[in-house]
Amino acid sequence: MDHPDLADTSAVDPFAHLHDEAYSDSFDQPRLTRAGLVEPAGRTVQSLDGPWFFTLDLFDEGLRQKWYADAPLPPEQWPRPRDYDASAGATLQTPSCWNLAQPQWLYFEGAAWYTRTIEHTLDPARPTTLLRIGAANYQARVFLNGQFLGTHLGGSTPFCVDLSGALVAGGNRLQIQVDNRRERGRVPMNHFDWFNYGGLYREVGLLRLPSVYIAQASLQLVPDGSFSRLSAQVRLSSRVNASVSLTVPELGLQTSVPVIDGQGAVVIDAQPQLWSPEDPRLYPVEFRLGTDTWTDRIGFREIRASGQQLMLNGRSIYLRGICVHEDDVLLGKVSTEDDVRRRLGHAKELGCNFLRLSHYPHHEHVARLADELGLLLWEEIPVYWAIDFARRATLEDASNQLLELIARDGNRASVILWGVGNENEDSDDRLAFMRHLAALAKQADPSRLVGAACLINREKFCIEDRLTDHIDVIGINEYFGWYEPDFSGLDRLLHSSSPDKPVIISETGADAQAGHHGTVSELFTEDCQAEIYRQQIARIEQAPYVCGMTPWLLYDFRSERRQTVFNQGFNRKGLMAQDKQTRKMAFAVLAEFYHRKQAQR
Repeated sequence: MDHPDLADTSAVDPFAHLHDEAYSDSFDQPRLTRAGLVEPAGRTVQSLDGPWFFTLDLFDEGLRQKWYADAPLPPEQWPRPRDYDASAGATLQTPSCWNLAQPQWLYFEGAAWYTRTIEHTLDPARPTTLLRIGAANYQARVFLNGQFLGTHLGGSTPFCVDLSGALVAGGNRLQIQVDNRRERGRVPMNHFDWFNYGGLYREVGLLRLPSVYIAQASLQLVPDGSFSRLSAQVRLSSRVNASVSLTVPELGLQTSVPVIDGQGAVVIDAQPQLWSPEDPRLYPVEFRLGTDTWTDRIGFREIRASGQQLMLNGRSIYLRGICVHEDDVLLGKVSTEDDVRRRLGHAKELGCNFLRLSHYPHHEHVARLADELGLLLWEEIPVYWAIDFARRATLEDASNQLLELIARDGNRASVILWGVGNENEDSDDRLAFMRHLAALAKQADPSRLVGAACLINREKFCIEDRLTDHIDVIGINEYFGWYEPDFSGLDRLLHSSSPDKPVIISETGADAQAGHHGTVSELFTEDCQAEIYRQQIARIEQAPYVCGMTPWLLYDFRSERRQTVFNQGFNRKGLMAQDKQTRKMAFAVLAEFYHRKQAQR
């Protein structure tokens, strides 16, 4: 395979990289962001999942030595020795987390290179080829045939890169460097409470599209209380004038969306059957521009806050929820559809109508299946603990992650709340940072609520966080009975607070090692965990402004911060053990409460 664009390094000082500590500076731009994200939306995706050549790169030699510029030749044809031979390396299945591929890689944090060949034949009708990566933790740099195409930040959101200008007929060498190092300025930063998996852990594929195509489309119920109007929005790949057809056959709707300078919007009268957890009605929707067809199945519902109540389709709703992490003993952060269905199935057995997807965007399967099964969702970005709120680049990273999440799941009826932060100290820098994110979410998607898991005033024991003035729903993380054994603090908190908007108890719970029993006062026993749930429920149920709860959490999960004899590298607050089969006593306690609340509706 001949790639004339690969660099000729014959005249380069072979030792220059040893002294170059600015080696990565030229690989931070161009940035791959929300602006280039395109959803498959029913279009054919050529899967690139499967084995990729894989090389760990502990010292960043790939960027220092410009591995991507080496012509793909067999060793006998190398003009000088190399430290890297992509086609002779190990292979790693994609999607997967490298931590679980080899025992010695479990705790690896750094860079690794993925390499494979993609075949290309020019199709004049579809000259645009986009590479779509479901997620790569944390930074991904993409190279094709020796050309650097861009870098993406954020470990849990999808991104696209246009390969069209770098493709040649025949075989093309695609390389992706993935770097999962924890850093102070990242989102999340270097200190968090889950396992730092690395790799291309969601699906990778190619979209082949016309020269002008539908980059983004949405269809939502207008949130005006009439339940009789739909808002359609379209963004094209180019700033052109056009007309995009919109069809919803089961509503007898066929109209067009006029597009000016690449953007189009229209409001349409319609009487859809409303989506709800009891009746999760979805409608096939089609947008068409020439030969490009964008399809989806969309539900229509309205969510709003009214005083201290949450209103779904005009009726008050109590959110019977649970927090969930994206973690599996065998798969790590990979979420197969079977795993997601099991997760949602256990939530249903608990009596849940709501899940908080903690603390980062979960796989897109989750929202699509929640649409089908009738589960409401809180989705959030990992603005977690002590983010570098004063750093402009950190805000840009968080903002882009939020916009990518909204672009990906903006048509999912199940998603009712965008979360912009978790347990962040109430400082001036944090307030400015979070206020920006809340406003950004509202601007990008006025049809949903914005919330955050806030802290309480520990002198007054009341809900008092300046951020609450800028969000729709207040989340409160509290662990009375566990980290604070005396429940009188919870009594004071619930009695002293009088918020003017809905409150969700966004976290509460206790660690328990599955199968470990004792008294209700003995830490890490199932008995203690179950009693804490009983005490929590009895108190929370009496607070009229609490409109739901999402206890922490469904399954035990890996967290290397936790190293007691009971934890052994796991957070044990799950209602089920990490095997996702063994139920602890508290599962039945919460299920009894939720089924009772459901019957009272």
